[in-house]
Amino acid sequence: MWVETSQWLVPLSPAQAGIRPPCQTKGTWMEKREAAMSSWSLEQKQSPVGWDSHLSRILFLLLLFVASAQGVTPNPGACLVSHSGNGSSISCQPPARLPNYFPADTVYLAVEFFNLTQLPANTLQGIPNLQELHLSSNQLEDLSAKFLLPVPQLKVLDLTRNALTRLPPGLFQVSAALHTLVLKENQLKVLEASWLHSLKALRHLDLSGNQLQTLPPGLLANFTDLLILDLGNNQLQTLPPDLLSGPLRLERLHLEGNRLQELGKGLLVHQPKLRYLFLNNNRLTTVAAGAFRGLQKLDMLDLSNNLLTTVPKGLWTSLGKAARNMKDGFDLSGNPWICDRKLDDLFEWLVANEGKMFFRNDTRCAGPKTLKGQMLLVVARSP
Repeated sequence: MWVETSQWLVPLSPAQAGIRPPCQTKGTWMEKREAAMSSWSLEQKQSPVGWDSHLSRILFLLLLFVASAQGVTPNPGACLVSHSGNGSSISCQPPARLPNYFPADTVYLAVEFFNLTQLPANTLQGIPNLQELHLSSNQLEDLSAKFLLPVPQLKVLDLTRNALTRLPPGLFQVSAALHTLVLKENQLKVLEASWLHSLKALRHLDLSGNQLQTLPPGLLANFTDLLILDLGNNQLQTLPPDLLSGPLRLERLHLEGNRLQELGKGLLVHQPKLRYLFLNNNRLTTVAAGAFRGLQKLDMLDLSNNLLTTVPKGLWTSLGKAARNMKDGFDLSGNPWICDRKLDDLFEWLVANEGKMFFRNDTRCAGPKTLKGQMLLVVARSP
């Protein structure tokens, strides 16, 4: 049933599995940002396992703990199985041997950190009630278009850290219940809107860490319930004007680590519920005056490490209101700001919201010559 590249069940090292070391720059900010992001949840809307890839490992350890507490010595050659009123949960990680079949009442299945390159089309046959499938940290190169046909109740699909270059058309033809799709850190260079057709219930889409250079028009047209969109750490230079015209409830948008040069006024116009916006580590030189108009609920904004020298007057009008006060903070550091009168509007906003500003010491003027090297906030406070 399982196809592997080398000898039976050889675990991957972190490097082989594609696990990157934590970012060493601005570690404090990253920690604060992750903490703020973790405080945001979909507790009443979806299973948390669907959006936190570490929780499957936590489940594995919990199952191990329960087995030990009951005086059962776990068999290292077997997957861990837990039974409940809802069905069976199975977690397989090396050195366990993969079984030839799974219990018919399986609702949760994790097969992670193996050298699997392919899965037969009938892999999931016989477990029609499956709701969560985690296949992260393997070496899967492709999937059969029939792979998900036996599991129409699937809600969470995690394919993090594989070697997928494409998705077969029709893969999701019976996946109307799927609300979380994680394709993080694969090798996708192109994306076709047709690949994701039928996913009208999708609430979390993670395409981060791939090699995407462009996105097709109409990609998210049917995703009216989408809450989380992660396109971070790709190679995107521009975004389709209609990218966010479909989602109406987006709360978190990740665009960091791309090559974006401009943020237009129309991209976010349909997103009044947006709370987290990450645009850091791009090549932004221009942000349109109306780019943030209507973002009354924004709690976190990251524009750090871009090429911004100035911003238009009125950009900050809707941000940092007393009712919301950008409660999780903002970061404008690492930009070559030209501290002239064109930044007066920004200066006023900074003074009013300085309590939420991260990395003040790294937010400095690059010009004019008389102010080069000075902190923006110091200049903003000066007469």
